[in-house]
Amino acid sequence: MHLRDRTHWIFDMDGTLTVPMHDFAWLHRTLDVPEGDDILATIATRPAERAAADHAFINQWEEDVARRARPQDDAVALLDALVARGNTLGILTRNTLEGARLTLEAAGLARYFATADIVSRDCAPPKPHPGGGEKLLRQWGAVASAAVLVGDWVYDAQAGRAAGTATVLVMRHGPMPWADEADLLVDTLWDLTRSLG
Repeated sequence: MHLRDRTHWIFDMDGTLTVPMHDFAWLHRTLDVPEGDDILATIATRPAERAAADHAFINQWEEDVARRARPQDDAVALLDALVARGNTLGILTRNTLEGARLTLEAAGLARYFATADIVSRDCAPPKPHPGGGEKLLRQWGAVASAAVLVGDWVYDAQAGRAAGTATVLVMRHGPMPWADEADLLVDTLWDLTRSLG
């Protein structure tokens, strides 16, 4: 896989471009979701009133965390390199659109992404569903073979693969039992920046 040939780059946000700050273990306990289960998928099965309350709680929690966001040390160099090449950049996140906007602003990364190119769970089914990636490709008029999805978690790789893009996992969390879900594994975004050289 030659990343130099990829002209459309879709990024996960939290943990990939920004320093992870979400305490998901705490959120699982607080919302009574078994550890390892998908929080959003679990909430979707609950009665409407409880689901609405859970979503409101998550939205507020995400926005509180978003305001403290910081960029990963290796993010800006890669984004600068891609912009210099004239590549198209997008965000695919399981957060809300407002949470994504706040995160990118706080981390100093908003300048790299047009608002229309930020796809959240408000705009498409959350990852690992391919709908968000497919939405970006449609609005860009791009084919999947021109795109790559970069993330740090299994849902990112699964969403990219299902949408037909190349997939890169940044090994932010150490060894991953599902690492074979991705086309390429890298230790840091610096590895991707160097590969464009």
